[in-house]
Amino acid sequence: MKYVWPIFKREFAGYFATPLAYVFIVIFLLAMGAFTFYVGRFFDNGIADLSVFFGYHPWLYLFLVPAISMRLWAEERRTGTMELLLTLPVPLWATVTGKYLAAWAFIAIALALTFPIWITVNYLGDPDNGVIVASYVGSLLMAGGYLAIGACISSTTNNQVIAFVVTVVVCFLFTISGAPLVLDLFRGWAPLALVNAISSFSFLTHFSAIQAGVIDLRDLIYFFSLIALFLTANVVVVDLKKSG
Repeated sequence: MKYVWPIFKREFAGYFATPLAYVFIVIFLLAMGAFTFYVGRFFDNGIADLSVFFGYHPWLYLFLVPAISMRLWAEERRTGTMELLLTLPVPLWATVTGKYLAAWAFIAIALALTFPIWITVNYLGDPDNGVIVASYVGSLLMAGGYLAIGACISSTTNNQVIAFVVTVVVCFLFTISGAPLVLDLFRGWAPLALVNAISSFSFLTHFSAIQAGVIDLRDLIYFFSLIALFLTANVVVVDLKKSG
């Protein structure tokens, strides 16, 4: 951590040095509120839970998280500060990890600021707070998965728009691979093992399981393995760019 911490502090402070952090948080909170109370018709459902609230998380993250990840490396490459960053007496893996954890911590703060919605549902009824806590954990892990994918893609280009678009597409594929519409396309001809394998790659499959209130070890392994895989790829890409 002695290598990761300085990078983490530098990156995390950088978010709040510009209006980007505040704009993101405001948009995130407004979007969460609008989708929960207006689009999701929370008050009309008559049920004291946050299933509607968490149900929109994958689709909001699909656009909001790439907006954060697109600048992680693309901005460094565009401004020419990447060379300076990589000359610091810090291992490359620590630089990648520190930048990633700073972005993930920033998203965690934005997610934590949705607590008034949690307070509201407790005021209106008697929800299962254990399920809500599990859903928050699942949501944060899912955001971490999106972010790891976006960080890796950002390291391949100096164009933030390209990084954003490619990240959205890749994350969308990971998200919908477990949707009934996609699985039905395979059930007619593919063996069950292949259908289950495709479903297991989906963020929705694992997030829905956690959202039910059960934090299964398999779901944790999925998210942490995916994060580790893309961060490793991130290290490899940056190292290749550095060598080139």
